[in-house]
Amino acid sequence: MKELTTTQVSTVISDPGSVDAAILSRFSTRAYLNKPVEKAVLEDLLQVAARSPSGTNTQPWKVYVLQGAAKDRLVSEVCEAHNALAANPALAAEHAEEYDYYPSKWVSPYIDRRRECGFGLYGVLGIGKGDKEKMHLQSQQNFRFFGAPVGLIFTLDKVMGRGSLLDYGMFLQSLMVAARARGLHTCPQAAWNNFSKIIYKHVGAGENEMMVCGMSLGYADEEALVNTFKTTRVDASTFTHWIE
Repeated sequence: MKELTTTQVSTVISDPGSVDAAILSRFSTRAYLNKPVEKAVLEDLLQVAARSPSGTNTQPWKVYVLQGAAKDRLVSEVCEAHNALAANPALAAEHAEEYDYYPSKWVSPYIDRRRECGFGLYGVLGIGKGDKEKMHLQSQQNFRFFGAPVGLIFTLDKVMGRGSLLDYGMFLQSLMVAARARGLHTCPQAAWNNFSKIIYKHVGAGENEMMVCGMSLGYADEEALVNTFKTTRVDASTFTHWIE
């Protein structure tokens, strides 16, 4: 990580186009090359992300980095639990999220965007509506970190308020943008939240911690069909209200 040669106030972004490109080229990457990411690179990414804003500088993030055998052990146990859940939906009570990531009741336009995303992804992969087996296998790719060499688990101290989740979102975005600046790709994953009890055991998280999400990180497989899928975004004029 390069240190600033000027103050935070006087620093000039000489190439804003690169900053924009890092943001615009970020997407949920679902296939990675079997290429390791050096520890020094990961340390730099986390050090940069550490400058993310948080309410009264609480810095509520806690990160677990999994690679190699440690990652494989977690993947194996969670995939086994995922298979068991598919065979017996009654097990869902054992794998509940610790906070509501999605609404209990969906309404437009959010449900429409969710459906567009799901149908679009499955369409690219040739998975037909109702093909439960293929849907299950694709869903399980989440728990294999989509083949990425690095798996990240993020937790939050339970004593913190909901505002810390806002802080956490900014931290995750900073991490993902910094990754793009280094030629890496990512996929933030709320899917891991249902298996937090298993995860805590593997990473050594304390009883005071709450699962926020997981993330895959590595070098994207540019030949993978799944990585051609691109989600849409509404124009900024749709959600912006100018008050004069």
